[in-house]
Amino acid sequence: MKVNLRPREGLLFNAFLLMFFIHSVQTGVGLIGLPRIVYLSAKHDAWISVLLAGILAGLVLGLMVLILKQYDSADLYGIHIDVFGKWIGNGLNILYMLYLTADFFVIFMNYIEIVRVWIFPDLPTWQLAGVLILLAVYSVYGGIRVVIGVAFLSVVGTIWLGALLLVPIHYSDFTHLFPIMSADMKQLLTGIHDSSLSIMGFELLLFVYPYVKEKEKVFLFTQIGNLYTTLLFGIVTLVSITFFAEDSLARTIWPVLSMFKIVRLPNLERFEFIAVSFWMLIILPNMCAYLWAASKGFMRIFNKKQKHGIWILAILTWGATFFFKARYQMNMATDYVAKAGFIAAFCYPILLAMIVFVKKWFQRRKKANVA
Repeated sequence: MKVNLRPREGLLFNAFLLMFFIHSVQTGVGLIGLPRIVYLSAKHDAWISVLLAGILAGLVLGLMVLILKQYDSADLYGIHIDVFGKWIGNGLNILYMLYLTADFFVIFMNYIEIVRVWIFPDLPTWQLAGVLILLAVYSVYGGIRVVIGVAFLSVVGTIWLGALLLVPIHYSDFTHLFPIMSADMKQLLTGIHDSSLSIMGFELLLFVYPYVKEKEKVFLFTQIGNLYTTLLFGIVTLVSITFFAEDSLARTIWPVLSMFKIVRLPNLERFEFIAVSFWMLIILPNMCAYLWAASKGFMRIFNKKQKHGIWILAILTWGATFFFKARYQMNMATDYVAKAGFIAAFCYPILLAMIVFVKKWFQRRKKANVA
């Protein structure tokens, strides 16, 4: 396996598109239930935990950029081989490939659960899963530029949903936010941890970096994308706390969709149906990005064609839908993936950075001594 990738010119994309890519892979099905999950940990200071989680994500993103700048044009798969050698490196690569595949699976399964609860209660899981997986496969078959294009269209096509927060704000009681900072440090840290499933996704930068044209601008545009995500998540959480009564938010599984229920448009009473349908456009970039990164790992690790990896992973995840019959099973799978995501996105890059920096320092020192 080559450490540095040399994609042809036709596969490269402009750095400014990373704004849309980072935001789209961070914003997914987890946002719908985020306010409740964090509220259970940090109470009415949950919005502070969400903002702190976004700041932490920005710091880790900056650290990832520093790691990537130690190489000419490497992705995480190549960095593992360079740092740990062939056997340990490929072992870590396989673990990451499985993690990315699990993320892909959890995203569409949680969305299907929402569709079944809100719109089609009798819809078989495998049918909608098949449609979503085929959409992702079709997009990933077009290559990384199509994946980035899907992310761009997703952000542009759904940005209007944020304006609908003005409706629940009209009925909000901002006294629910007081007293501010009443949560202790343990509660705030728990809230940051609980935000990880919703705000992660930025670790995919470690895989798309070789395909960026202006690599010197990567830091700027990834930070802009993460900042937009942080502000959006913080505002959604804050509005949810002020809109719902204390006990109501704790009992509402998907508070964002519940707030959409009060939106009334001419000739349309159940706007949440529209919101659930449009949410497919929000989760599609997540699915495409994770499937692309996992199938890229299949190609890099096993030296096979990426399209073979796409179909193998797609069929395996579709087959797995038949084994998840109850909601509690999906909750358990989501919790496990969230814990793995916190390690993979927030913790492991810090450890990897220390190892990479130490190795590069020794290499520079060795070259200086030889010279």
